[in-house]
Amino acid sequence: MSLMQLQRVDFSIGGPLLLEHVDLTLEPNERVCIVGRNGAGKSTLMRLLAGEILPDDGEVRLQNGVVVARMAQEVPQDTSGTVFDVVAEGLGDLGHLLALYHHALHDGDMDAMGDAQEKIEAQHGWDLDLRVQQVLTKLELPEDADFAALSGGMKRRVLLAQALVRKPDILLLDEPTNHLDIDAIAWLEGFLKQFEGSIVFVTHDRSFLRALATRIVEIDRGQVTSWPGDYENYLRRREERLHAEAQENARFDKLLAQEEIWIRQGIKARRTRNEGRVTALKALRRERSQRRDLSGNVNMAVSAAQKSGKKVIEIEGITQAYDGRVLLDNVSATILRGDRVGIIGPNGAGKSTLLKILLGELQPQAGEVALGTGLQVAYFDQHRSQLNDSLNALENVAEGRDFIEINGTRKHIIGYLQDFLFSPERARAPITRLSGGERNRLLLAKLFAQPSNLLVMDEPTNDLDVETLELLEELLGEYKGTLLLVSHDREFIDNVVTSTLVLEGKGRLADYVGGYTDWVRQRPNALFNAESAAPVKASPSPVQTAVAVEPKRKLSYKDARELEQLPARIEQLEADIAARAASMNEPKFYQQDSAAILAFNEASAKLQTDLEHAYQRWNELDA
Repeated sequence: MSLMQLQRVDFSIGGPLLLEHVDLTLEPNERVCIVGRNGAGKSTLMRLLAGEILPDDGEVRLQNGVVVARMAQEVPQDTSGTVFDVVAEGLGDLGHLLALYHHALHDGDMDAMGDAQEKIEAQHGWDLDLRVQQVLTKLELPEDADFAALSGGMKRRVLLAQALVRKPDILLLDEPTNHLDIDAIAWLEGFLKQFEGSIVFVTHDRSFLRALATRIVEIDRGQVTSWPGDYENYLRRREERLHAEAQENARFDKLLAQEEIWIRQGIKARRTRNEGRVTALKALRRERSQRRDLSGNVNMAVSAAQKSGKKVIEIEGITQAYDGRVLLDNVSATILRGDRVGIIGPNGAGKSTLLKILLGELQPQAGEVALGTGLQVAYFDQHRSQLNDSLNALENVAEGRDFIEINGTRKHIIGYLQDFLFSPERARAPITRLSGGERNRLLLAKLFAQPSNLLVMDEPTNDLDVETLELLEELLGEYKGTLLLVSHDREFIDNVVTSTLVLEGKGRLADYVGGYTDWVRQRPNALFNAESAAPVKASPSPVQTAVAVEPKRKLSYKDARELEQLPARIEQLEADIAARAASMNEPKFYQQDSAAILAFNEASAKLQTDLEHAYQRWNELDA
């Protein structure tokens, strides 16, 4: 029996309907990803599912007893208290009483504790206290920690716990990977795969999407369509649909043009005019005026500067500590012109510190930094602090100019912003009214208008839709200068960089050829071959980095045997995953019923999880 149904739902915020005649059903144990362009209505649909807003027309039906919980997209500004307090807030007034009881117990205030205990017992609330404790344990959260002092990733985990404590049948997640590091994203993937309920989520992280989704729901020009199967199946079938739509539109436009020529013929034609044909032409005109064409794509280009010197950045023997913790310990690196270098590591590992040292903005506590000649730096700041909230979009980019020159081509500022999907009206709107995705596009427009030969991008993917992400990947792949990229988007890193610097903790900075996937594959061998505690130069990559590795411990017989067997297990898992992917490309695969497809996808997801665990175990044993 379905958990929720949307029937002929309409919703508008002015202009054409944002969502039109939506029919959607949510079944038990589904993991549904909602996809669509920025502004298509993904968050609006999530709010309709959560019951936070009501449709203009149509009906949202929720099965009796079904609980829906939504994890907030951003951490609410007024969130305070201990982790227990914040999680218990998910239970409403009773959660507040439980928080009061725990504070009184901690402070030894017997009167307050007795008062809270009496009220909790009156509402039979101790089962819910146990539920809060179970959720805290499951998500490995410290109940007495101050929420405000937690990292961004841990705050997101607490908000997830706040949603889970309601024991939802449907869990709604809007961009759950934003501001999480790669380790936190991997943890979240594993946790959600084990969640006993249905999940509806929105994400720009394609690796996360591929790992979780068992069905894709697309919003396109107000229409909502459901695509059973995984993301690859959706991409293939969407391309087929768009091709068929383009052919049908071309046929329609050709017929309309012929009829317009006929209606404009001379007096003789008008005397013998077929009134039925005139009526048909009017209907064609109405149909064409109501057609909602596919949104255009961003048209990005980077303004190139003169070439820099061959050696762009060189650091030697860099040591940097913060608050008693060593971030970088005697590390060295050389970055050459044309390198595209990814920088990855957990939140708080020192990625921003490393960037500042590389750019000469921060003097290290030890070691030397040498910047190359002729550098022109363009810097994308993940906090978008380069945007002035007191100015509109046009003023932020124009900086007093009417025209912008990109690689010898002169463009009016309005036309340039239209390349980034800003209409003239939107370009003149205060940027405080722009969505997160629009602010990201605006910063890209501002950045790319500056001539540069060193492009530094700190988390550029947040809030961008997948189409814009793919165009940005293509642009960065063709960039003639040098690129430094900090990102937690695994697929984006794989598609853009040629080498990766990894902050591995305890002051280590390691260098690997390729992107994230190459790092996962290379890392065990790289650490195995490194000489303990000595700086080592890695030769295959243009980036040369010092690596300090702890001495290896002797393995037990059981662990040594497991390490010996892991390569064969990994090889078998990869072969099984590849075979399943091939079978999904067969047309007959989608002739099965939805239950069989769902079971197949869940089994495939388990194999992928097993493969990730095998790699992780190999890394642990080999290190």
